[in-house]
Amino acid sequence: MWFKPWALWVDETVNEALPTSAPITEAVVPTAPGATPPTPTPVGPTAVAEGVFISHEHDTSGTAKVVRLADGTHTLRIEGLDTSNGPDLRVVLSDAAVVEGKAGWHVFDDGRHVTLAQLKGNKGDQNYALPADVDWSQYASVSIWCDRFDVSFGAAALTRV
Repeated sequence: MWFKPWALWVDETVNEALPTSAPITEAVVPTAPGATPPTPTPVGPTAVAEGVFISHEHDTSGTAKVVRLADGTHTLRIEGLDTSNGPDLRVVLSDAAVVEGKAGWHVFDDGRHVTLAQLKGNKGDQNYALPADVDWSQYASVSIWCDRFDVSFGAAALTRV
């Protein structure tokens, strides 16, 4: 596949809603005889980690969130993404720290990392399911990674919330 420089100026916008699953309710604790039992409350999507993208090779902005869904699965949610389009862009979870400037451009595939998927679009809101065998808490960052040129377009440090 040849690099197509004109593709840098063609935007692909994705606007996915946050995924939902069948609501799970909290366990009901037994109550004393005659007492009114508590009403179970649905447990919905909850952000468990988040970060703000910084620019690396290309201007990049937006937020990344790890969201626990009601069924206990996790999704990486990217919101308000705005970056350049490029060849072979991937979404990568990495154990690398996010560093500003050129020192942070090439580190996200050096240590432990997981490529979640090809980037769906360079603008908008999008979701990437985290595989059940991936312990997201072992990864410090997410990068919009150009696999063709081994460079980060932008990255976000993930902080637990």
